Amino acid sequence: MKTSSASRCGDRSTSDVVVRLRTHNGRDDWMYSHSQILIDNSKYFADRLSDNWPTCQILDSRNCVEVYCDESDFDYYVTVLRLFYVNITKCPLSEMWNGVKNALCILRVAVELGCPQIITACVSYMESVPWEEAEEEEILKVIPGMGLQAEPILNRLQPVNPTTIVKIFISAVRFATSSPPLPMTDLKTSAQEQLEYMLTEDDDAPLLTADNEIKIEVRECVKRLLARFNNLIDTLLCGSEESDFNGGVIRSFHSYLGDLLWACQILAKLETMREVVNGWIEESEKMVKVVEKMSEKGEMVDTSLKVVEVTAKVLEAIGDGTVILSTVERLHMVKVWLPFVRCLKPLIDCSTTNDDDDEEEEEGPLNKMEGEVWQTLESAFVSIILTLPSLDQAEILTSWLRDEHIRYPDLTEAFEVWCYRSKVANKRLALLGQSGHGYDRSLSSCAVAASEIRRGWEKYLHMLDDMAFRFSHIFREGNVPADILSKVSGNSKREINLEIGKMLEE
Repeated sequence: MKTSSASRCGDRSTSDVVVRLRTHNGRDDWMYSHSQILIDNSKYFADRLSDNWPTCQILDSRNCVEVYCDESDFDYYVTVLRLFYVNITKCPLSEMWNGVKNALCILRVAVELGCPQIITACVSYMESVPWEEAEEEEILKVIPGMGLQAEPILNRLQPVNPTTIVKIFISAVRFATSSPPLPMTDLKTSAQEQLEYMLTEDDDAPLLTADNEIKIEVRECVKRLLARFNNLIDTLLCGSEESDFNGGVIRSFHSYLGDLLWACQILAKLETMREVVNGWIEESEKMVKVVEKMSEKGEMVDTSLKVVEVTAKVLEAIGDGTVILSTVERLHMVKVWLPFVRCLKPLIDCSTTNDDDDEEEEEGPLNKMEGEVWQTLESAFVSIILTLPSLDQAEILTSWLRDEHIRYPDLTEAFEVWCYRSKVANKRLALLGQSGHGYDRSLSSCAVAASEIRRGWEKYLHMLDDMAFRFSHIFREGNVPADILSKVSGNSKREINLEIGKMLEE
């Protein structure tokens, strides 16, 4: 951009052209300018002052160029005209543009008037400074219509390729499950929240689709998390109570539980809960002992609640069939966790009531425990119990009916189903060939076959955890083989060949 020491914007004595700015509301301002400066800095004025564009004469034989604009843009047109007389390269950009919103309006006018130097300076400024949320939304509305010259402003908003997304997802998963020191808890929590957001389908599609590579990496990270958690449990059980049940260790234990709860949510989205379920089964008895020790010492009731939350996620996955377990494993989980939650629930209710009575306590951790968790846990127990052999069901229900904590969990539904099944069992099994209180040989063979089918089915379900599926469109021509196969199914080989030949001729 040229600078003239002898020419100043509005200098009537040296002006040879008047730019008449007008609005539809009647505003009309004259700016005394210099034709050479206008031509050097604006393609629009260069065209208007050329021989191909008629101009009118006003006072002192000056050329007049009329420019119409909106009332809201008037001041920005004045600013652009004044910038023609400034050496932009020597001025601090932050002082010149006076904020993102102001720079965006100047840029819009500069694009309309075809001012390349001002456009370059505006783009350089807006591309480098931070934006507020409202400014970002306005930029998204305005910049795309300005063409290639303004595109660098949008570089920070451009989508990245899927490979880059997978890399940052895997890096974030490794950090989120790495159990960093407690001072880095906020960073870890932020990473966990963003990972969950990346996989969530809301108004927009998930940021990435989990393929086999991602599932394997997440499972490995969760395995390492479980291994560290198990080591901490062993330490708490084997060490001295005075040294091991200190504040730092309890905070670490609570942090691990929070990480596992988050891992359950991520694994549920990836449909691969088996790792957490298997790890929780292995450590269930030890975990109950650790929590009981903490309770004896009056430590951290909210930690017990975290244990309940993770247990609810695990039992829910087992109860709804997401993870297939053997009868022995399902029975083990019920026998370990049913007595635990049966005794814990009244203690939690009592603690919550005490907190409510304390006027100085605004909101303790106990109040954050949502009733949905207890309901989920109760429903999971009912579902799992009903999958067990009837004799095991009877044993569990007998214990429940004798217990003083019969109100929770409420196994009424399981009791009703058991009563119905037991009452109609003889009639049902008689139709299948039962003789007396035992099955005949044919029914026994069916039972063996069914057991083999179940084992095979569980094997294939486990294999499916390591598989990735993709559905894609097939062109119309791809339907021809399917049509042929559907028409010739059940025919002899000769008939199949004849039918295929006819369809190919058509």
